[in-house]
Amino acid sequence: MNTKNNGSSQRRSGSGSSRNNNFKKRSFNNKNSDRSNSGGFSSRKNSRGQSSGGHGRNGNRRSGGSRGGGRKNPTFDPSMFINQNPVEAVVEAYKNQHLFKDFELNNLLKENIAKNGLKVPSPIQDQIIPEILNKKDVIGLAETGTGKTAAFLIPLIDQTIQDKSKLTLILAPTRELAIQVNTELMTLSKGLGIFSTTCVGGMNIRPQIKSLYRKNNFVIGTPGRVMDLIKRNAIKPSMFSAVVLDEADRMLDMGFVNDMRTIISQIPESRQTLFFSATMSKSVEKISEEFLNKPVSISVKKKDASNSIEQDVVRHSNKDKYETLVSLLSNPEFKKIIIFGNMKHSVEKLSKELNKSGIKAESIHGNKNHTQRQKALSNFKSNQVRALVATDVAARGIHVDKVSHVINYDLPSSQDDYIHRIGRTGRGAEKGKALTFIAGGR
Repeated sequence: MNTKNNGSSQRRSGSGSSRNNNFKKRSFNNKNSDRSNSGGFSSRKNSRGQSSGGHGRNGNRRSGGSRGGGRKNPTFDPSMFINQNPVEAVVEAYKNQHLFKDFELNNLLKENIAKNGLKVPSPIQDQIIPEILNKKDVIGLAETGTGKTAAFLIPLIDQTIQDKSKLTLILAPTRELAIQVNTELMTLSKGLGIFSTTCVGGMNIRPQIKSLYRKNNFVIGTPGRVMDLIKRNAIKPSMFSAVVLDEADRMLDMGFVNDMRTIISQIPESRQTLFFSATMSKSVEKISEEFLNKPVSISVKKKDASNSIEQDVVRHSNKDKYETLVSLLSNPEFKKIIIFGNMKHSVEKLSKELNKSGIKAESIHGNKNHTQRQKALSNFKSNQVRALVATDVAARGIHVDKVSHVINYDLPSSQDDYIHRIGRTGRGAEKGKALTFIAGGR
């Protein structure tokens, strides 16, 4: 990348690719689970030690259910999906140490923050922004909806204003999340002369290469596409002075571990590394230990979604699974629904069948390009369709308000996937319901 100024922020989008590796998924033992864990899964392993629902290049599972039943699902106790008396979400009072105006930030950046209605930092912003401003490595344990994106963007933008030669790499697990990060970056840095390029799969790589040869302060991408661009010499890791791993646990789940290691190992050790994850499994902890230098850890965990969302099972026979779904959706209570399936082709098929049955639906999965996925998401957000049928690519990086129901039409492959799925409803102070289809009679 050279440093010629192109005069405008660059925004590219698409879907990242992933590569097979021997990363092992966590397994769950039913016997040791209790009801609050929302799912006692035990993932089956193949001869290579990988879970039998591994991921392909688009981050979607290679095996999955279809209209009548599909793959053999993980062993679990159905009662784990029942929580008909959810606990009302109680937000513990947090006493802020700062207001945004108190931070030592550029005045123009403060103006942009104020224009976006931000006055009081969220807990993670309040605690982590000063640490990043002090150029420390950080570990932020935070879920979506906690304000973590602004928590790392604001101090990085301030550092970039002070040193326009600074180049930051932000890695995200999905194209949707990468695009969302870039959108927030452009909003916060408006008028500050800061430029960025989004590097994700699912789109022509040539415009991204062209953009990378212009002036950039931020490169935001999925690991697979970033690796492709490194191999083409369009991205030179040695030029980065900071790197952000956003939703690191999800990148590991999607099989990006080798790409992450390869990319970060080529960035100078003097870098500042910011690490964000919703969970801290042994695998995530190992990665953080490899790449961070004396990090400061900040944990902001919201109440477990499994306790605050009403959950139940829907029993069906293999022959009437689709009819059971249509019958459910005839209830006007189902206003805005995300339906999760495991296979790209079955998700697409289900969406078309719902439309034929008079239920307006869109689909999002790895076989759709960026434009198609953004259009489907836009139609769902604007209530032009009632249902969004999706693979697990929608479990993270896609945030839609007022989702009334999440339906697991095909079973998730792990407890973490289940939690991420149902977390699309009941966001903030909203109430939500999650239903899981289970074969075995009604």
